[in-house]
Amino acid sequence: MRRTDPNDPSSISREIKTHVGILGGIVGLLWLIEIIDVFLGGRLNFYGIIPRTSIGLRGILFAPFLHSNFAHLISNTIPFITLGWFVMLRETSDFFLVSAIVAIASGVGVWLFGSAGIHLGASGVIFGYFGFLLSRAYFERSALAVALSLAVALLYGGLIWGVLPTRIGISWEGHLFGFVGGIVAARWLSKRR
Repeated sequence: MRRTDPNDPSSISREIKTHVGILGGIVGLLWLIEIIDVFLGGRLNFYGIIPRTSIGLRGILFAPFLHSNFAHLISNTIPFITLGWFVMLRETSDFFLVSAIVAIASGVGVWLFGSAGIHLGASGVIFGYFGFLLSRAYFERSALAVALSLAVALLYGGLIWGVLPTRIGISWEGHLFGFVGGIVAARWLSKRR
């Protein structure tokens, strides 16, 4: 991806349109999948992660796109857009790389260590963005990374409790391994720079 020239308003405008298109497209896809799932009587949810089963492995790929109901999807939509956009701010390509790393880390962690049942939802990815944005300041030590880390801590600092088994029916394992995946992604991207 091309870097945005901060002195060129049209370049910044193009970059923002790209961000809106990517995030809007993904959120639109999530909502479309949930609408289809409602018409199918929730059958798509069986494509989530089922820990320690061979069929549950497919959920590593599909689980971030599936939600148990509209309330679940609504609770994930705003943090996904906000934190996803923060991940994109330096380079749009970071978003795709971080998304892949945290989705795989969250999915594999849930498959290996998750409690019985079907695990699904984008929250593992959201916690991965959270971990990435918080830890990026430590690894990069740039003014932008520190400012973003502080903003994320102020806006979403309460998320940290989601990595603990505090509520029944919430895949805290997905949150925890997504968060760890975000730290790994921050470390890896800072080394590449």
